[in-house]
Order: sequence, then structure tokens, then C-alpha cells
Amino acid sequence: QVQLVESGGGLVQAGGSLRLSCAASGRTFNIDAMGWFRQAPGKEREFVARIRWDIGGTQYADSVKGRFTISRDNAKNTVYLQMNRLKSDDAAVYYCAAGRLRANVVTTRASFYENWGQGTQVTVSS
Repeated sequence: QVQLVESGGGLVQAGGSLRLSCAASGRTFNIDAMGWFRQAPGKEREFVARIRWDIGGTQYADSVKGRFTISRDNAKNTVYLQMNRLKSDDAAVYYCAAGRLRANVVTTRASFYENWGQGTQVTVSS
């Protein structure tokens, strides 16, 4: 079992920046990848970014590529999401997730992840 706790959400102006954190505890040795997803009111949960915990490779949704950066701190068991040039479409509850590599499941799908945090709200004002 892995416990994930997100933090860093809040209210920001359009064009501004925000940094989210996700601290993992428990059986963290089972984590192969960690990702960020978001869900806005009335919309489906969507993939934002993910990072391979072992080798550090990253992948981003097209909508955030060039603006968001995912990173990790293995010593602290923490993953970060640096969000720059925020837009109104970025407003959502952001969820951190962790999962193990296995056959026929890709890390850009929510079904890959077995552990989820409670989410942190990001609000963008204009």
C-alpha cells in the first residue's frame, strides 16, 4: 500500500505559476511511475504528466507540454509538478498517482495507477 498526499494548490492569476507536491509513503519500493491527472467540473479525468521513478523519463499531455514540468526527489519520495503560464483551462482538481509497470497497461492512462491521492484544487482567475 502507498499513501499519497498532494499539496500546493491554490488560486493563481492567468499567466502565473504554481508548484504542486506529492509525498509518498508506505510501500514506495513498488512504485515504477508516478503521474499527475486533473479533473475539472463536469469533465472526465485527464492525464497531465508522468515520470518513471526508476529512470526518470517524462511524458506530458499535449495541452501542457512546454508549460508544465514534472520532477522527482527520490530521497524525499516526492514528485512535483511545476505549472507555468497557467490558463483558465488548467483549473481543476489535480491528483497524484503511483503505479507498477505491467503488461498491456500504459502510464498515460488512469488504469495504470493503483494508488491515488485526495487531490488539490487549482483555481485560475482572469
